[in-house]
Amino acid sequence: MNPRTVALGLGGVALALILGALCFQYLAHFAPCEMCHWQRWPLFAAIAVAIVAGAGAKDGGIAPLLAILAILLVAASGAVGAYQAGVEWHWWPGPAECTGPRFVLSGLQDLNAPGAVRCDVAAWRLLGISLAGYNALISLGSAAFGAVMLMRKR
Repeated sequence: MNPRTVALGLGGVALALILGALCFQYLAHFAPCEMCHWQRWPLFAAIAVAIVAGAGAKDGGIAPLLAILAILLVAASGAVGAYQAGVEWHWWPGPAECTGPRFVLSGLQDLNAPGAVRCDVAAWRLLGISLAGYNALISLGSAAFGAVMLMRKR
């Protein structure tokens, strides 16, 4: 498969994942945690890489580098998703900023203050897998498929 197609395909996967996350955020009202945002940044970068690849990168020129970069970016998002899924299952500790008890009162003025969204509590699960887990599965699987297609002989 040609490198432009790999980069464009992974950019499409990244766009679909971002749109899915935004639908959960704005239509289903699931506020993202800090680690959710960490998963989005590489996906935004993969979309930008795909746009550059689609804008005219030649297969023999920079296109192979763009395809490799797209693979790495989508895989990075999946790696963060896998890390967060492990934090949600309490297999390992997460960042102190968004895990553990978040309810601290220092007076009556804090009684109605909204708390930060916790990274160690899954807001939604389907078949036991959280959104972070699905991001890990889809991103890592897509990156692996893209790598195989890139290495495959034409």
